[in-house]
Amino acid sequence: MKPFRAPLGDILFTLNHVAGAAALPDWDAEFAGEIGAHFAAFAEGEIAPLDEPGDRQGCRLENGRVRMPDGFVDLYRSYAEQGWPGLTAPEEFGGQGLGAMMLAIVSEIFSGANHSLQMVTGLVPGAIRVLTRFGTEAQKARHIPGLASGELLATMCLTEPGAGSDLARVRCRAAPDGDVWIISGEKIFISGGDQDMSDGIFHLVLARTSDEGVKGLSLFATRDTLADGSRNAISVARIEEKMGLHASPTCQLVFDGAEAELIGEEGKGLLAMFTMMNHARSDVALQGVAHAARAHDVAASYAAERVQGRKSDGSPAMLSDHADVRRMLDEIDALAMGGRAMAHLACVTMEQGDDPALVEVLTPVAKCWCTEAGMRAAELGMQVLGGYGYLAEYRLEQSYRDARITAIYEGANGIHARMLAMRLARGAEADAFAAFLEAEGGDVASLWQAAWEMVKASAAPERLAHDFMALTCHALLEALWGRAEAVSEQHPEPDRIRRLAAVARRDARAFAPSYLERLRELAKEVA
Repeated sequence: MKPFRAPLGDILFTLNHVAGAAALPDWDAEFAGEIGAHFAAFAEGEIAPLDEPGDRQGCRLENGRVRMPDGFVDLYRSYAEQGWPGLTAPEEFGGQGLGAMMLAIVSEIFSGANHSLQMVTGLVPGAIRVLTRFGTEAQKARHIPGLASGELLATMCLTEPGAGSDLARVRCRAAPDGDVWIISGEKIFISGGDQDMSDGIFHLVLARTSDEGVKGLSLFATRDTLADGSRNAISVARIEEKMGLHASPTCQLVFDGAEAELIGEEGKGLLAMFTMMNHARSDVALQGVAHAARAHDVAASYAAERVQGRKSDGSPAMLSDHADVRRMLDEIDALAMGGRAMAHLACVTMEQGDDPALVEVLTPVAKCWCTEAGMRAAELGMQVLGGYGYLAEYRLEQSYRDARITAIYEGANGIHARMLAMRLARGAEADAFAAFLEAEGGDVASLWQAAWEMVKASAAPERLAHDFMALTCHALLEALWGRAEAVSEQHPEPDRIRRLAAVARRDARAFAPSYLERLRELAKEVA
């Protein structure tokens, strides 16, 4: 088994030199490198070693409570004692007050080391953002310190049986009862819905306060334990049996008159919840990148050591000496590096705060491309290893299983593609993306412009959504790889960056015309 190695050099390269983090007023590249190195050492030494045994053992439900795999409780205690839960929490509430880009560094490394544990801990920053933006001063003081210290872990409770992406079908209800609200209903697919690592759990719950569709939804905070120490009326009906992420308990929760408090305004629950969801979607993009980077590390290491055939001079050949293997390794590497640049650009643009319309495009595009990249990279990595890739020993089959969910949760990729074609393409968001491409230049940019005009003119843009998203991804990739190639000397391996840039830009220019042609044909069909 290849031990996990954090790709810190690649992360810092795309942040500092491709995504433009240096333009952020509080960015300190040297300090970011130091923080990244500290977390990388922790991830490599303590977090990653529990990934495989956690996957094998999984979580279990005992007497109505979830028990995490062996070692996870002590590992989480170490994580909290080192202050990682409060990395971006406001200093006034016990956090370190660092920016979102620092979180991006830590999040990718964490996901590559142990995606399951990252899933259970990863919603804390989003919950803090919701409280910071929508909570009262009393709510901030009551909840944020516990989230920042690690005393509390957070969940996001949206999905219900029969109400997945269609939130207008949410049935879980909340009603006022004196000074509190009472929530009743069921929620499913709740990551970390219960666990035995933190002292308490902070649930953010979307519940119905009127029958006005999505306008009747409000956001509530509820704790698993009440102020007097008794259990709130929240129970775990089951843990889902999943393809991957076995050490992340995905729970079905029953709220049977649970006490809660309103966050923000009544009827404005979606507005508040999307603050958390936007953070989660950026996080999911980095999960895909993490799996792609891990796949390349494992596959490249194996290919460099495995003797396979002979060279033309008769000497033994390594697997990596064969052209087809080098092709696959470069594709995996380019998937990771290109996806990372996308995700980092989205994060940097969000932090700059001066182009929210562009952020609205970059976030779903990064989510779609990076999650597809994680799956494709894991699959290619298995192919490089051949029969050994199919074995649990080399861990790529676990990456394949774990990565698969990223294209589904936080909005299935098809939903993001539909949103791009039906809403964003007709608004200021697409104008902002067009301006970005024009400033960056590139051959694919003009093809994207032609596709954009077709989508805007179409009577059924949802039919064009998949191919338009794919073409948008390739246009963005061409621009970002152009940036990477221009600053390749800033990377420890400049020849590698130039080689990958050539591969990625060639593919973008090759694939983009075919997507445009398919869009033309589809546009004719729906005209």
